[in-house]
Amino acid sequence: MTYSKILGTGSYLPEKILTNADLEKIVDTTDEWIVQRTGIKQRHIAAPEENAAILADYAARQALDAAGLKPSDIDMIIVATTTPHMVFPSTACLLQERFNISGCPAFDLNATACAGFMYGFSIADQYIRTGSIKHALVIGSEIMSRVVDWTDRSTCVLFGDGAGAVVLGPSNEPGVISTHIHADGKYKDVLYLPLGTNTSPNVETVKMAGNQLFKLAVNILDNLFDETLAASGTEKSAVDWLIPHQANIRIIQAMAKKLDLPLDRVAITLEDQANTSSASIPLALDKAIRDGRIKPGQLLMMEGFGGGLAWGSALVRY
Repeated sequence: MTYSKILGTGSYLPEKILTNADLEKIVDTTDEWIVQRTGIKQRHIAAPEENAAILADYAARQALDAAGLKPSDIDMIIVATTTPHMVFPSTACLLQERFNISGCPAFDLNATACAGFMYGFSIADQYIRTGSIKHALVIGSEIMSRVVDWTDRSTCVLFGDGAGAVVLGPSNEPGVISTHIHADGKYKDVLYLPLGTNTSPNVETVKMAGNQLFKLAVNILDNLFDETLAASGTEKSAVDWLIPHQANIRIIQAMAKKLDLPLDRVAITLEDQANTSSASIPLALDKAIRDGRIKPGQLLMMEGFGGGLAWGSALVRY
Protein backbone atom coordinates (compact mmCIF):
# COMPACT_ATOMS: atom_id res chain seq x y z
CA MET A 1 0.00 0.00 0.00
CA THR A 2 1.18 3.51 -0.81
CA TYR A 3 1.14 6.24 1.80
CA SER A 4 2.23 9.87 1.65
CA LYS A 5 4.91 11.51 3.76
CA ILE A 6 6.39 14.95 4.27
CA LEU A 7 9.55 15.25 2.18
CA GLY A 8 10.36 18.91 2.77
CA THR A 9 9.07 22.17 4.23
CA GLY A 10 9.70 25.84 3.56
CA SER A 11 8.57 29.29 4.64
CA TYR A 12 8.75 32.97 3.83
CA LEU A 13 8.04 36.04 5.97
CA PRO A 14 8.08 39.57 4.56
CA GLU A 15 10.86 41.82 5.79
CA LYS A 16 8.71 44.55 7.34
CA ILE A 17 7.67 43.99 10.97
CA LEU A 18 4.77 45.81 12.62
CA THR A 19 4.97 45.65 16.42
CA ASN A 20 2.23 46.22 18.95
CA ALA A 21 3.95 49.50 19.82
CA ASP A 22 3.56 50.51 16.16
CA LEU A 23 -0.13 49.63 16.32
CA GLU A 24 -0.60 51.86 19.35
CA LYS A 25 0.06 54.79 16.99
CA ILE A 26 -2.52 53.58 14.45
CA VAL A 27 -5.49 52.38 16.46
CA ASP A 28 -6.85 52.65 20.02
CA THR A 29 -5.03 49.70 21.58
CA THR A 30 -2.05 48.84 23.75
CA ASP A 31 0.66 46.22 23.70
CA GLU A 32 -0.62 44.88 27.02
CA TRP A 33 -4.19 44.54 25.70
CA ILE A 34 -3.06 42.66 22.57
CA VAL A 35 -0.65 40.31 24.35
CA GLN A 36 -3.07 39.52 27.15
CA ARG A 37 -5.93 38.62 24.82
CA THR A 38 -4.08 37.05 21.90
CA GLY A 39 -0.44 36.31 22.72
CA ILE A 40 0.72 38.38 19.72
CA LYS A 41 3.63 40.84 19.93
CA GLN A 42 4.37 41.54 16.28
CA ARG A 43 3.47 40.55 12.72
CA HIS A 44 5.12 40.68 9.26
CA ILE A 45 3.66 42.93 6.57
CA ALA A 46 4.13 42.33 2.84
CA ALA A 47 5.80 45.00 0.73
CA PRO A 48 3.60 46.78 -1.85
CA GLU A 49 5.21 44.86 -4.71
CA GLU A 50 4.69 41.47 -3.04
CA ASN A 51 1.64 39.28 -3.65
CA ALA A 52 0.47 35.79 -2.67
CA ALA A 53 2.20 34.16 -5.66
CA ILE A 54 5.55 35.78 -4.81
CA LEU A 55 5.33 34.74 -1.15
CA ALA A 56 4.33 31.21 -2.21
CA ASP A 57 7.28 31.07 -4.61
CA TYR A 58 9.82 31.79 -1.87
CA ALA A 59 8.32 29.21 0.50
CA ALA A 60 7.88 26.56 -2.19
CA ARG A 61 11.49 26.76 -3.39
CA GLN A 62 12.69 26.22 0.19
CA ALA A 63 10.45 23.17 0.51
CA LEU A 64 11.65 21.76 -2.81
CA ASP A 65 15.28 22.24 -1.78
CA ALA A 66 14.60 20.45 1.51
CA ALA A 67 12.98 17.58 -0.40
CA GLY A 68 15.80 17.39 -2.93
CA LEU A 69 13.37 17.95 -5.80
CA LYS A 70 13.00 20.31 -8.76
CA PRO A 71 9.82 22.12 -9.80
CA SER A 72 9.55 19.71 -12.75
CA ASP A 73 9.19 16.82 -10.25
CA ILE A 74 5.90 18.23 -8.93
CA ASP A 75 2.68 16.57 -10.11
CA MET A 76 0.18 18.83 -8.32
CA ILE A 77 0.22 22.36 -6.88
CA ILE A 78 -2.34 23.40 -4.28
CA VAL A 79 -2.30 26.92 -2.87
CA ALA A 80 -4.52 27.71 0.10
CA THR A 81 -5.19 31.46 0.18
CA THR A 82 -7.97 33.90 0.97
CA THR A 83 -5.89 36.76 -0.43
CA PRO A 84 -5.01 35.68 -3.99
CA HIS A 85 -3.19 38.00 -6.35
CA MET A 86 -6.10 37.60 -8.79
CA VAL A 87 -9.54 36.02 -8.66
CA PHE A 88 -8.35 34.04 -11.67
CA PRO A 89 -6.05 32.69 -12.86
CA SER A 90 -5.35 30.95 -9.58
CA THR A 91 -2.30 31.73 -7.48
CA ALA A 92 -1.28 28.10 -8.09
CA CYS A 93 -1.28 28.69 -11.86
CA LEU A 94 0.72 31.89 -11.40
CA LEU A 95 3.20 29.89 -9.35
CA GLN A 96 3.29 27.20 -12.02
CA GLU A 97 4.24 29.86 -14.57
CA ARG A 98 6.97 31.17 -12.25
CA PHE A 99 8.34 27.61 -12.03
CA ASN A 100 8.26 27.31 -15.84
CA ILE A 101 6.35 24.03 -15.69
CA SER A 102 3.04 23.03 -17.28
CA GLY A 103 0.56 20.22 -17.47
CA CYS A 104 0.19 19.27 -13.81
CA PRO A 105 -3.02 20.27 -12.01
CA ALA A 106 -2.71 23.57 -10.14
CA PHE A 107 -5.51 25.16 -8.14
CA ASP A 108 -6.36 27.37 -5.18
CA LEU A 109 -8.42 26.62 -2.09
CA ASN A 110 -9.92 29.88 -0.87
CA ALA A 111 -13.23 28.91 0.71
CA THR A 112 -11.85 27.51 3.94
CA ALA A 113 -9.74 30.45 5.15
CA CYS A 114 -7.50 29.40 8.05
CA ALA A 115 -8.38 25.72 7.49
CA GLY A 116 -7.27 25.91 3.88
CA PHE A 117 -3.86 24.31 4.39
CA MET A 118 -5.38 21.27 6.11
CA TYR A 119 -7.86 20.88 3.25
CA GLY A 120 -5.05 21.05 0.69
CA PHE A 121 -2.91 18.65 2.73
CA SER A 122 -5.77 16.15 2.87
CA ILE A 123 -6.46 16.37 -0.87
CA ALA A 124 -2.80 15.87 -1.77
CA ASP A 125 -2.59 12.89 0.60
CA GLN A 126 -5.53 11.20 -1.14
CA TYR A 127 -4.06 11.66 -4.60
CA ILE A 128 -0.73 10.19 -3.54
CA ARG A 129 -2.38 7.26 -1.73
CA THR A 130 -4.29 6.30 -4.88
CA GLY A 131 -1.13 6.45 -6.98
CA SER A 132 -2.56 9.22 -9.18
CA ILE A 133 0.45 11.43 -8.48
CA LYS A 134 3.87 11.11 -6.82
CA HIS A 135 4.75 14.57 -5.55
CA ALA A 136 2.46 17.38 -4.40
CA LEU A 137 3.29 20.91 -3.35
CA VAL A 138 0.86 22.28 -0.75
CA ILE A 139 1.23 25.94 0.17
CA GLY A 140 -0.52 28.41 2.42
CA SER A 141 0.14 31.99 1.28
CA GLU A 142 -1.59 35.03 2.74
CA ILE A 143 -1.41 38.81 2.74
CA MET A 144 -4.00 39.44 5.42
CA SER A 145 -2.79 43.00 5.99
CA ARG A 146 -4.67 44.01 2.83
CA VAL A 147 -8.06 42.72 3.97
CA VAL A 148 -8.27 44.00 7.54
CA ASP A 149 -9.82 47.24 8.75
CA TRP A 150 -6.93 49.16 10.28
CA THR A 151 -9.39 51.20 12.36
CA ASP A 152 -10.93 48.11 13.99
CA ARG A 153 -8.78 47.10 16.94
CA SER A 154 -10.67 43.84 17.40
CA THR A 155 -9.38 42.45 14.09
CA CYS A 156 -6.43 44.43 12.74
CA VAL A 157 -4.17 43.39 15.63
CA LEU A 158 -4.69 39.70 14.92
CA PHE A 159 -3.29 39.11 11.46
CA GLY A 160 0.02 38.99 9.62
CA ASP A 161 1.44 38.02 6.23
CA GLY A 162 3.55 35.05 5.17
CA ALA A 163 3.72 31.73 3.33
CA GLY A 164 4.53 28.17 4.29
CA ALA A 165 4.95 25.13 2.05
CA VAL A 166 5.13 21.35 2.29
CA VAL A 167 6.17 18.77 -0.32
CA LEU A 168 4.39 15.44 0.01
CA GLY A 169 5.63 12.29 -1.68
CA PRO A 170 5.03 8.51 -1.67
CA SER A 171 6.12 6.15 1.08
CA ASN A 172 5.79 2.45 1.83
CA GLU A 173 5.21 3.24 5.51
CA PRO A 174 2.56 5.53 6.99
CA GLY A 175 3.78 9.10 7.09
CA VAL A 176 0.41 10.78 6.89
CA ILE A 177 -1.63 8.38 9.04
CA SER A 178 -5.01 10.07 8.56
CA THR A 179 -6.60 13.37 7.61
CA HIS A 180 -10.00 14.73 8.57
CA ILE A 181 -11.83 17.73 7.08
CA HIS A 182 -15.24 19.18 7.94
CA ALA A 183 -17.41 22.29 7.50
CA ASP A 184 -20.66 23.77 8.80
CA GLY A 185 -22.16 26.61 6.79
CA LYS A 186 -24.62 27.66 9.46
CA TYR A 187 -21.76 29.52 11.13
CA LYS A 188 -21.07 31.57 8.00
CA ASP A 189 -21.56 34.86 9.88
CA VAL A 190 -19.00 34.14 12.60
CA LEU A 191 -15.97 34.79 10.39
CA TYR A 192 -16.19 36.09 6.84
CA LEU A 193 -14.72 38.36 4.18
CA PRO A 194 -17.35 40.06 1.96
CA LEU A 195 -16.81 40.57 -1.74
CA GLY A 196 -18.64 43.88 -2.11
CA THR A 197 -21.74 44.06 -4.29
CA ASN A 198 -22.84 42.78 -7.69
CA THR A 199 -22.02 46.15 -9.21
CA SER A 200 -18.83 46.74 -7.25
CA PRO A 201 -17.21 43.33 -6.57
CA ASN A 202 -14.28 44.51 -4.48
CA VAL A 203 -13.02 42.69 -1.43
CA GLU A 204 -14.02 44.48 1.77
CA THR A 205 -12.49 43.66 5.18
CA VAL A 206 -12.55 40.69 7.54
CA LYS A 207 -15.59 40.50 9.83
CA MET A 208 -15.46 38.37 12.98
CA ALA A 209 -17.58 37.57 16.02
CA GLY A 210 -14.59 36.93 18.24
CA ASN A 211 -16.19 35.57 21.42
CA GLN A 212 -18.46 33.19 19.55
CA LEU A 213 -15.61 32.02 17.32
CA PHE A 214 -13.43 31.29 20.36
CA LYS A 215 -16.07 29.08 21.98
CA LEU A 216 -16.84 27.26 18.74
CA ALA A 217 -13.15 26.67 18.00
CA VAL A 218 -12.46 25.10 21.39
CA ASN A 219 -15.44 22.73 21.13
CA ILE A 220 -14.83 21.86 17.49
CA LEU A 221 -11.14 21.13 17.97
CA ASP A 222 -11.78 19.12 21.11
CA ASN A 223 -14.04 16.77 19.12
CA LEU A 224 -11.68 16.81 16.14
CA PHE A 225 -8.78 15.56 18.26
CA ASP A 226 -10.92 12.68 19.55
CA GLU A 227 -11.91 11.77 15.99
CA THR A 228 -8.34 11.96 14.69
CA LEU A 229 -6.87 9.78 17.42
CA ALA A 230 -9.72 7.26 17.27
CA ALA A 231 -9.33 6.77 13.51
CA SER A 232 -5.99 5.01 14.00
CA GLY A 233 -6.47 3.81 17.57
CA THR A 234 -3.76 6.19 18.77
CA GLU A 235 -3.49 7.22 22.40
CA LYS A 236 -2.95 10.92 23.03
CA SER A 237 0.16 10.03 25.02
CA ALA A 238 1.77 8.91 21.74
CA VAL A 239 1.58 12.41 20.23
CA ASP A 240 4.94 14.18 20.36
CA TRP A 241 4.01 17.55 18.87
CA LEU A 242 0.97 19.72 18.29
CA ILE A 243 1.17 21.94 15.18
CA PRO A 244 -1.86 24.21 15.56
CA HIS A 245 -3.35 27.03 13.57
CA GLN A 246 -2.02 30.19 15.20
CA ALA A 247 -5.23 32.06 16.01
CA ASN A 248 -5.11 32.79 19.71
CA ILE A 249 -2.81 31.68 22.52
CA ARG A 250 -5.75 30.71 24.73
CA ILE A 251 -7.09 28.33 22.08
CA ILE A 252 -3.62 26.84 21.64
CA GLN A 253 -3.28 26.37 25.40
CA ALA A 254 -6.67 24.64 25.54
CA MET A 255 -5.67 22.25 22.76
CA ALA A 256 -2.33 21.46 24.42
CA LYS A 257 -4.21 20.66 27.62
CA LYS A 258 -6.55 18.37 25.67
CA LEU A 259 -3.52 16.36 24.50
CA ASP A 260 -1.74 16.58 27.87
CA LEU A 261 1.16 18.28 26.11
CA PRO A 262 3.34 20.96 27.72
CA LEU A 263 3.62 24.15 25.68
CA ASP A 264 7.24 23.34 24.84
CA ARG A 265 5.86 20.47 22.73
CA VAL A 266 3.62 22.84 20.76
CA ALA A 267 4.93 24.67 17.71
CA ILE A 268 3.96 28.28 18.45
CA THR A 269 4.78 31.19 16.13
CA LEU A 270 1.87 33.40 17.16
CA GLU A 271 3.97 35.82 19.22
CA ASP A 272 6.19 36.82 16.30
CA GLN A 273 3.97 36.14 13.27
CA ALA A 274 0.36 36.65 14.46
CA ASN A 275 -2.42 34.83 12.60
CA THR A 276 -1.29 34.22 9.02
CA SER A 277 -4.49 32.33 8.17
CA SER A 278 -3.81 29.34 5.88
CA ALA A 279 -0.05 29.91 6.12
CA SER A 280 0.14 29.52 9.90
CA ILE A 281 0.37 25.71 10.15
CA PRO A 282 3.10 25.18 7.53
CA LEU A 283 5.02 28.17 8.91
CA ALA A 284 4.96 26.70 12.42
CA LEU A 285 5.84 23.25 11.10
CA ASP A 286 8.79 24.53 9.07
CA LYS A 287 10.19 26.54 11.97
CA ALA A 288 10.05 23.60 14.38
CA ILE A 289 11.68 21.28 11.84
CA ARG A 290 14.44 23.68 10.87
CA ASP A 291 15.41 24.56 14.43
CA GLY A 292 15.67 20.85 15.27
CA ARG A 293 12.79 20.54 17.73
CA ILE A 294 10.81 18.14 15.53
CA LYS A 295 12.82 15.03 14.79
CA PRO A 296 12.31 12.15 12.33
CA GLY A 297 9.96 9.49 13.62
CA GLN A 298 8.00 11.79 15.91
CA LEU A 299 4.20 11.89 15.79
CA LEU A 300 2.55 15.21 14.94
CA MET A 301 -1.02 16.40 15.39
CA MET A 302 -1.83 19.21 12.94
CA GLU A 303 -5.08 21.18 13.11
CA GLY A 304 -6.72 24.24 11.65
CA PHE A 305 -10.11 25.99 11.67
CA GLY A 306 -11.45 28.99 9.83
CA GLY A 307 -14.24 30.63 7.89
CA GLY A 308 -17.05 28.44 6.71
CA LEU A 309 -16.80 27.40 9.43
CA ALA A 310 -14.33 24.81 8.22
CA TRP A 311 -11.86 22.71 10.13
CA GLY A 312 -9.38 19.93 9.53
CA SER A 313 -6.62 17.82 11.05
CA ALA A 314 -3.89 15.35 10.21
CA LEU A 315 -1.98 12.80 12.24
CA VAL A 316 1.50 12.57 10.76
CA ARG A 317 4.63 10.55 11.43
CA TYR A 318 7.47 12.87 10.42
